Amino acid sequence: MDRRHFVSLLASVGGLAAAQRGLGKTLDLMAEATAPAFESEIGGAQELARYPQKTDLILLTDRPPQLETPLRYFESELTPNDAFFVRWHLSGIPTSVDLREFRLEVGGHVQKPMRLTLSELKTRFKPISLVALAQCAGNFRSLFVPQVPGGQWGSGAMGNARWTGVRLKDVLEAAGVKAGAMQVGFRGMDVPPMPATPVYQKSLDIDRARDGDVMIAYAMNDAPLPMLNGFPVRLVVPGWFSTYWVKSLSSVTVLDQPLKTFWMDKAYRIPDNPDANEDPQHLAAVTVPISTMPVHSIFVRPEPGETLRAGEKFVLKGVANDGGSGIRKVEVSTDGGGSWDEASLGSDLGKYSWRTWQASWTPPAKGTYRLTVRATAGDGQTQHTSQWNRSGYQRNVIEHVEVTVS
Repeated sequence: MDRRHFVSLLASVGGLAAAQRGLGKTLDLMAEATAPAFESEIGGAQELARYPQKTDLILLTDRPPQLETPLRYFESELTPNDAFFVRWHLSGIPTSVDLREFRLEVGGHVQKPMRLTLSELKTRFKPISLVALAQCAGNFRSLFVPQVPGGQWGSGAMGNARWTGVRLKDVLEAAGVKAGAMQVGFRGMDVPPMPATPVYQKSLDIDRARDGDVMIAYAMNDAPLPMLNGFPVRLVVPGWFSTYWVKSLSSVTVLDQPLKTFWMDKAYRIPDNPDANEDPQHLAAVTVPISTMPVHSIFVRPEPGETLRAGEKFVLKGVANDGGSGIRKVEVSTDGGGSWDEASLGSDLGKYSWRTWQASWTPPAKGTYRLTVRATAGDGQTQHTSQWNRSGYQRNVIEHVEVTVS
C-alpha cells in the first residue's frame, strides 16, 4: 500500500489530520467509533473502532494500536483478514511501504549477505503454505485473578490463517550460515517513540530457525498481508506465541552469540515450570522466554450473557488449539464440570491450526447454567483447573461461560 492510499483510508475514518502529523513515524489516528460500547465477558464496557483495512474491532489502545477480534469471527476455520487482531509494541509503526525501495536484509554470521526485494523473495525460493494460529502471549489476561498489569485482552487476541511465504531455512541456506551460529535475530520496521525505548527485536535458536516450519510470509489467507498485520512480509513461527512473529520484517541477522535485548531478557518471560504457574505471594525466582502455546479451548457460542430457551436445542461452538501436536478431543460439560460429553471436531487443517468444535445441547429447564469446555492435545496434555503468573501469559485453564435459560 502506498502512502497516498493509506492516508485516504485514514481520512475515511476521520483520522487524516492525525495521520498527516505522524505518517512514517506513528499511526497517530483517531479511529472512528463505529458502534456503542458493549459489555464484555468480564463485565466491563468495551468500544468498537474501525482502522484502515479492518472491520469493527474491540479497541484496547490506539497508540500503539491494539485491536481485539470479536468472538463471532471465530465460528469459521480461518479468521478473515479484516477481522484479524492487531498487536504492536512500539507506536512508530510503518504506515506505508514503497516496494520499489523495500529490501529484506539478510546478514550477520553468514558467507553471502543478501538484500532481497519482495519479488526476489517470491521467485528465488520455493513457496510454501500452512495454516497456523497466531496468538498474543497475553490473550485472556483480563481473566487472571488477581488482576495483573498489561493490556486487558479478552479472548480475541488470536486468529487462524493460511500463511504463504518461503522457508526461513531456505533463505538462511542461500546466505550460507557460518559455523558457530547460535541464534537468528529479527527486526521489523517499527521504531521506538523515544531514544531510550528499546528497539523491538526477537531471536530464535538456530535449530528452530532452520526447522523448515518457520517462514517469512508475504500472504495471509491468499491475499497480501494487511498493513496492520505486517505488510509486506512477517515472520511466522508456527506453534509459538506471536511475540516472535515479527511484523513488517526488515532484517534477519545470524548471530554467533545470544541476542541481548529487553524483549528477550526482560519481557515475555514466564516461570520456569511446565504450567507457567506461580503464587502472587511467592513469585518464581527463575523465568524463561515464553515459546510454545499450551493446549486451550474456549466457547464461541453461546457468548457470555446470551439467553437460551428451555426445551430448544442449541449448538454449542468453540475452538481449541495447542502448540503443534494437534487436538485429540474436546469435551463439554453443561453442569459445571460434573459430567462431560465429547464434542464433534471440525476439519483438521494441520497441527498448527486450531480445531473448531461443536456439541448440541437442549437446556432442560429455566435457570442459570455454567457451561465448561476442556481440550486434550495429541501429546496427551490437557487444561488445568487453576493458573496464575505475574504477566498474565500462556493461559490454559478450563474455561466456562455463564448462560441464562428462559
